[in-house]
Amino acid sequence: MAEAAEPAPRRLWIRNPLAILAPGAEGGIVVQGTRIVELVAAGARPAAPVDETFDASRHVVIPGLINTHHHAFQTLTRAHPIAINKPLFPWLKALYTIWGRITPEAFRLATRVAYTELLLSGCTTAGDHHYLFPKGLEDSVDVQVDEARNLGIRAFITRGSMSLSDREGGLPPHALTQDDDTILSDSERVLNLFHDPAPGAMVQIGLAPCSPFAVTQRLMRESADLAARHGCRLHTHLGETLDEDAYCQSMFQCRPVEYLEEVGWLNDRVWLAHGIHFNDAEVARLGKAGVGVCHCPTSNMTLASGHCRTCELEAAGSPVGLGVDGSASNDSSNLMEGVRHAVMLSRLTYGAEAVTHLDALRWATEGSAACLGRTDIGRIEVGREADLALFTLDELRFSGAHDPLAALVLCGATRADRVMVAGRWRVIDGQPVGVDVGRLREDHSRLAVALFGGA
Repeated sequence: MAEAAEPAPRRLWIRNPLAILAPGAEGGIVVQGTRIVELVAAGARPAAPVDETFDASRHVVIPGLINTHHHAFQTLTRAHPIAINKPLFPWLKALYTIWGRITPEAFRLATRVAYTELLLSGCTTAGDHHYLFPKGLEDSVDVQVDEARNLGIRAFITRGSMSLSDREGGLPPHALTQDDDTILSDSERVLNLFHDPAPGAMVQIGLAPCSPFAVTQRLMRESADLAARHGCRLHTHLGETLDEDAYCQSMFQCRPVEYLEEVGWLNDRVWLAHGIHFNDAEVARLGKAGVGVCHCPTSNMTLASGHCRTCELEAAGSPVGLGVDGSASNDSSNLMEGVRHAVMLSRLTYGAEAVTHLDALRWATEGSAACLGRTDIGRIEVGREADLALFTLDELRFSGAHDPLAALVLCGATRADRVMVAGRWRVIDGQPVGVDVGRLREDHSRLAVALFGGA
């Protein structure tokens, strides 16, 4: 007997939203399986029958936000007394002294907290740059993949690394570093195990040597070769502080962008975190090469690192995305909050009319997708993945707001009411599906205090 055909995926009409960030979809969108299959015009109905509807008349609908830079393990050391009120290098040196205490259990909970926070803020793709592999955390990438799959969030995990310790002229202590061969071997392992290059992928892997002051030139070059063989992307911190500029001049006799080119990283498979201290010529070189930049406004303000040249980079041809950065420099994992901060910081830099709420939302969606090399997420359009964030404007902070999309950003939305990832609801009525948030907070806080409370 012939096998019975698989039933067609059910068609869901997300109907008549209060507002939606998609021209021509004022009547809503139709989702079938993991994808958007129809945009419905104002006053119209779907072209084909639907199996169910969701009344979105109270909701502002935007594409799921895409986080392109984070350090999930840092949720355990938020607002820590030894690190607050410091710029980057002293901040790092202080926290290096305690980060080696993280246990496997604490790391798993730290990741779960970060992913859950991101999801609740309307984020559907969680990028994380994990570079800390002390003894016992060798399988950190495996843990992060497992946690992402359990939560149902799309993940882009970069296998980070530190191999240049303070003994060799780097910044991190020797106990927190690995040798280049160990890093390269594990990088290939996790690429073979987890990297999915196909459209609609739920897990992708990139390679992310931490920064010029934490890795060898050999590791940078061989990571680039490995990424080319596997067709994956590359990520690192660059241009974050003036201290980094001075370090590169002293250690490599060149500026950070020159260093990037020297090690084979000046190409469109690369995106950088922060990208603050680039001069005009460097902005042009990065744009010509198609190197992306993740703007991390909240962290940059916390550490007083400076202003990312978002408008110049984008005009030069660099994709610009957004990231929350580490929870110990942001002290939050809320990307919607980061969207608002991107507007405010950009207006201090460029003026009141240069950057709008729509620009910042675009950076957090389309721009971030471009940094990750993805064309299947980041917009509400037919054929793209059904990754959506739905916000209500029921809180007092929104009372009197006249433009719903502008209100999300300017009035300070922080928590989504509904979040859909790959066609499935992952947040319902402001609660993550399958997560006991109270228990998670208690367990995570207990370990944070036990491991780091006496530092």
